[in-house]
Amino acid sequence: MNQLTQPTTDLKAQAQLEPQERPYYAMYQQEVIVGGKPYKSGVWLHGIKHNNHPDSEGVPFDEWLCTPLSVEAETISTDDGKVGRLLRFYHHGKFNEWVMPMEAIAGSGEEVLKVLMGKGLTVNFPKRKTIINYIAMQQMHTIIETTYKTGWHKSGAFVLPNQVLGGNKVRYQDSGRAATIFSTQGTLEDWKKSVSLLCVGNPVLILSVCCALAGTLLFKVSIKGGGVHLVGDSSSGKSLAQEVAASVWGHPDSFAASWDVTKGGIEIEAASRNDTVLILDEIKRADPYKVQEMAYAIANGIGKSTMTREREGRAKLTWRVLALSSGERSLSEHAAIAGSPAHAGAELRMVDINAGTRTYKAFDYLHGLADGQQFHSQLTKSCRQHYGHAGAAMVEQLLKQTDDSFYLNAFTDMRKGFDAQNPQAGRVADRFAVMALAGELAIRYGVLSWPVGTAKNACQLLFNEWLATVGHGNSEDKQIAQALADFIAKHGDSRFSNIGDKFASIVHNRAGYYRVEDGKKLYLFNNAALKEAAQGYSLKRIIQTLEVIGALAMKDNDRPQKRFRFPFGGADRFIVIDPEKLE
Repeated sequence: MNQLTQPTTDLKAQAQLEPQERPYYAMYQQEVIVGGKPYKSGVWLHGIKHNNHPDSEGVPFDEWLCTPLSVEAETISTDDGKVGRLLRFYHHGKFNEWVMPMEAIAGSGEEVLKVLMGKGLTVNFPKRKTIINYIAMQQMHTIIETTYKTGWHKSGAFVLPNQVLGGNKVRYQDSGRAATIFSTQGTLEDWKKSVSLLCVGNPVLILSVCCALAGTLLFKVSIKGGGVHLVGDSSSGKSLAQEVAASVWGHPDSFAASWDVTKGGIEIEAASRNDTVLILDEIKRADPYKVQEMAYAIANGIGKSTMTREREGRAKLTWRVLALSSGERSLSEHAAIAGSPAHAGAELRMVDINAGTRTYKAFDYLHGLADGQQFHSQLTKSCRQHYGHAGAAMVEQLLKQTDDSFYLNAFTDMRKGFDAQNPQAGRVADRFAVMALAGELAIRYGVLSWPVGTAKNACQLLFNEWLATVGHGNSEDKQIAQALADFIAKHGDSRFSNIGDKFASIVHNRAGYYRVEDGKKLYLFNNAALKEAAQGYSLKRIIQTLEVIGALAMKDNDRPQKRFRFPFGGADRFIVIDPEKLE
């Protein structure tokens, strides 16, 4: 077949069509007349069949292949350069688009048919494989870009699976069988009245909504991701706060993700919600051996390298996202179940928020409702009736701002309200400031029906609560000091003995000795015990902490280890710690 074309399908202007030289494919949106013969809507193969006689002119035939299916454009992925086709058809009046990778028709094409039929395309089953040939033979003059990621695209558009905001030359590309996590129901106005208004007066709910909106700003203000972790007892309302956040982008049940996945799974979940929000349910479902590593991955925004069967590197998954997690335990407490030492970096990337001991557990104000249960019930119902509008509405407003420096300047101003005296707390302050900015901008843009200042005040309150809990100091120093204090409390009487006792009892698995100075007991750690006590930190880093907090009680000139002679002969060097300074 050498002249396979797709004629114009403006059928109001061309109800009567002239036949072309066979063979060719044609797509008709409704019934038409071609060469005096009627054809129902759909894709047709107008072919010609030759018998075995060499002088035969052939017998024309017409085969209906499927309901109307148009091949709109050639697609090129900006992620990996792969080529595809943009396919379009209607099913029960619903518009369907799918970006088909060309490599999917290299074989039998069954996977393509599965997707199309799953989306509602009606096919002539015995002729179904001819549909693949029809798609492959279309010559494209229009080229559009595609991406496997949601969020901001280099074209300036904001890509979602169900819509593209701010441009028509880019599309979201997936397998066609992915779960629908971005969806809509109800209206934005009803969501504002029934959901967002009930957040006023409730800092945890306000922060959750701000977290859901702030993902759209990370790129514009050059802030890395991270998260907040709502901590509270069971049935305190922290899960409801997550449902409220999820309703910004989709149905609360389908948009939320889970901690109950592998590290690779968490990367996929984060990438599929790029520039929005990653909502993770109860942390107790996470692997305690991997949970801190997952927290790092979420914040760092880049996945693990993998290879193809040809031993070539695949493109890494990347994302920018804020996470909203919940649990009855903190991140470090959950990791401790597996015996893993707490990593300050992980705790800073997923900071704890009190969502359990407020006036009404996770809530502060019930808006006149009888009790927390009634408030919970009403807000839960509203989140499932109206959802998926606020996030897109926020993006539409962001697209109107043409000054590239506007959001960076706005963030700089907002950041001044979040006081942090060291770089570690400063990174957390950045996160709270961008959430506050997202909320205040949403108020200004009419996406949220809150009084001006609501978002900023709530984010400042919760940041200051976090800061009051952890303090302004370096988190690694705090963890090391606490680990040493715990070690002394646990082993002070069993693994240490008086260095001045000539007839000291036998100590198994000795950690060192103690010495009494002016009525104060100082602990003399050997190097092995010091590293055991503060697992995960080097000896140099531990000594640095002791010097910073003033707990290094004795030194030999510039050497941190102090040399002691034993009354029974011999000598050795020890790190001398004042336990009172570990407090």
